Amino acid sequence: MNITRCPFRIGLAGGSTDLESFIQSHGYGSVINFPINLYTYTITHKDVLGRNADGNYVVNYSKREECKMVDIKNDVVREVLLHFEKEPCMITLMSDVSSSGSGLAASSSYMVSLVKTISQSLGQELSNYECCKLALKLERKFNPLTGYQDPYGCGLGGLKRLHFTEGEPPEVQELDSSILKYFDVSLVHTGIVRSSTDILKTVTPSQNLLNIVDAMEQAIVTKNDNDFCRLINEGWEEKQKTSRMICNGDINTIDYMLSKTKGVVAKRLCGAGGGGFFLVFSELGAYKYVKEKFPSGYKVKLNEDGVKIL
Repeated sequence: MNITRCPFRIGLAGGSTDLESFIQSHGYGSVINFPINLYTYTITHKDVLGRNADGNYVVNYSKREECKMVDIKNDVVREVLLHFEKEPCMITLMSDVSSSGSGLAASSSYMVSLVKTISQSLGQELSNYECCKLALKLERKFNPLTGYQDPYGCGLGGLKRLHFTEGEPPEVQELDSSILKYFDVSLVHTGIVRSSTDILKTVTPSQNLLNIVDAMEQAIVTKNDNDFCRLINEGWEEKQKTSRMICNGDINTIDYMLSKTKGVVAKRLCGAGGGGFFLVFSELGAYKYVKEKFPSGYKVKLNEDGVKIL
């Protein structure tokens, strides 16, 4: 039995500049992100006398499938198994975040986790970076709008800046994460489930998003918490200009409520927008006020490991 976990990722700046269309148009994209202590889990196992011995794959997630490899409906599982030509086995997918359309790159987290699990079971020692590279290639088979930051943001630990140059592998720049210790960091769910693909089809990112990434890196390096918060808020304002689908009435209401919550100093919607989770930065000790107003709020922290075999 093999068990692997992979964290979800949080984007701080540069979202949408990691899309292939932006990189092709501008020649370059860049984001700052980090994984958190919420995970997807993949478990693989081969039975001896059961379904696998009969030549069937058994896949358990929100549904259960028993079938031949090519008939598997779960896109992540099917593409990974086809790539590795893995013999019949049982695969179980689980997650700390049950809602789809979270804006936390759940699909990419599952993909990186399963690539790590299956490769390890076959005796292939892939580095976390190599797992992310392969995960992106496989996910784009069924979702060509998958951004670079999703697998690399989930699979690689720590606070980092990712550089994307057309025709080149992503460059990973590690950043000092101590600035995150100045805040209580939490997630607040909007209660809205959306398709990121539908939104990404409408997004037109501006060059100014890259300027915010540059300024964000400087704020992190100099540990300037005021600039850090200001840039998160500016990035959220800039993000809203890229597509009319990013916000709606409910999201605007939550956004306003957060801005009026005691101790909240910065916030932005995670992922492509349209629903999912708000990322909230509060003064140290002020998370309790977020929790009072939003009982579903959840305090998170940085993950240092990335994808990991347990």
